[in-house]
Amino acid sequence: MTGRSRMLAVLAAVLGGGLAVIGSTQPWLEATLRDGAHAVLPVPGTEALPLVTPLGLAALALGLALSIVGPLLRYVFGGLGIVIGGALLVESVRIALTTPPAAVVGVVAETTGLSGVAAVEALVSTITATAWPVITAVGALLIAAGGVVTLLTARSWRSTARRYRTDAATEAARPRGSRPHDSHDAIDSWDDLSRGSDPTA
Repeated sequence: MTGRSRMLAVLAAVLGGGLAVIGSTQPWLEATLRDGAHAVLPVPGTEALPLVTPLGLAALALGLALSIVGPLLRYVFGGLGIVIGGALLVESVRIALTTPPAAVVGVVAETTGLSGVAAVEALVSTITATAWPVITAVGALLIAAGGVVTLLTARSWRSTARRYRTDAATEAARPRGSRPHDSHDAIDSWDDLSRGSDPTA
């Protein structure tokens, strides 16, 4: 159960962060200009919400780090996961529901040469949201859920470092010249002969 909890926390953070990073490159909003052609400008996630990429990358790194860190850092990373996921969730939902003109200023300015929210509101007739802010919000929920699972179960996770230390101690405690399962190979036999022992006895 403890291994499953760790795996769930890591997978939630990695999958959620991956969705956020992928979503950042996709169109979040579509702005329709007030002209005869009714040109539609796609607005990628990096323009609509500049923080989406760094937050997604941070979640990815956090998820990978959860598999190797010690008990104290698990709680720190779990809390960070909740903060990252919560912030990304709030902002993604806000953009999906309100489609703010400020989120399309950059793209409209590149196309028309005019900048500023007031100019954008005068040039743009409608702003519609695509499915990607919602998909990113789902990723944010996964990140936050991974943080919650980490905080609730981190104490019971087996320490990777402790396991390696135990394995190393077990290996060091073996008699010199011995091999796992007390098997003798050619090197063991040669060592026995050098000490004056008969390896066939």
